[in-house]
Amino acid sequence: MKTLNDLTKGQTARISCYLPRFTAARRLMELGLMPGTLVRFVKAAPLGDPIALEVDGRHLSLRRVDAAQINVQSV
Repeated sequence: MKTLNDLTKGQTARISCYLPRFTAARRLMELGLMPGTLVRFVKAAPLGDPIALEVDGRHLSLRRVDAAQINVQSV
């Protein structure tokens, strides 16, 4: 299964679920990264981490290690 960390610039995906035991899941859901939400990969920082995402018209930055804990489906 693909994770949010696997997306490339401009790709859009739908969040399907969080991996079990991911302790930051609750915090990310409070920021709008809920299962079923569409997310667009905007860009990565010059050294590749963190990444910028667009969620419901807002931009969020997320560490790649955290993005690798979120499963997505391509749309």
